[in-house]
Order: sequence, then C-alpha cells, then structure tokens
Amino acid sequence: MSMLNKLTKITEKKAKRLGRGPGSGKGEHTVGRGNKGMRARKSGQAQAWFEGGQLPMVKRMPMLRGKARFNVLTPSAMVTLHDLNKMSAEVITLDALKLEKVIDARFAKAKIVANGEVTRKVSVQGVPVSKSAKTAIEKAGGKVE
Repeated sequence: MSMLNKLTKITEKKAKRLGRGPGSGKGEHTVGRGNKGMRARKSGQAQAWFEGGQLPMVKRMPMLRGKARFNVLTPSAMVTLHDLNKMSAEVITLDALKLEKVIDARFAKAKIVANGEVTRKVSVQGVPVSKSAKTAIEKAGGKVE
C-alpha cells in the first residue's frame, strides 16, 4: 500500500474571495452570479414572504384590529392537583377556576393533570381529568363527574 495518504499536509489553499477583483482566484466581473437580474445584485434574495408577484397572503387576509386579534386561539389550560389544593371551592368547574384566578379568563377549556397531591375532598364537574388525576382525586374522597 502507498504511504501517500498517511503524509501530513504542509500546504493549505486559501479560500476563493468572490467579488474581490481579478486576483481573488474566482472570476472578475460577474463572479458566478450570471449576468443581470435580481440574484446578480448584492442583496439579491427575495423576502421570505414574497410570492412571485401575486397578491401576498398579508393582503389577502382580512384586517383584524386591536388587541383582540391575539385572543383568536384559546388553547386548553393545564391545571395541576397542586392548584386544586389552593382553591377554596368544593365544586371545581371552569367558572370556579376562572373566578379564583387559577386560569386566565380567556381560556375556553381546561384539563386537570396529576402533578402534586390532593389533600382534601373536591368534586370536579365539566372539566376533563387525566386518568392518574382521577384516581388521586377519588383516593382523597372526591368525585369526578
């Protein structure tokens, strides 16, 4: 076998510096960008939202004014068993969670998950509960409807 591939390098090539004149190692005038057009220019990339000249998405959508445009999506809130201990209400509903400010008033849905422990008897109505949270609530003497 040849020993040539095991020799260490003693020289390194300099990188080609595009657009820096005839001595740069790559082209002179157009430097591999073609002749004319948008992509031949210095800042020649179209914006990410550019759609080739058709009416852009921003202009096709209706205008939503004011702060309410951020409240369009109302995902489900996550309530832990630790949060249920802090509440004073015996019956846990979505309105009770909002009233005691456990969740924000904008939430349309909530789900109780098992994180922590329940130390008192509570009754959950109309709020989805995870399996492990249900067993923990029933173990503490509460019920889930």
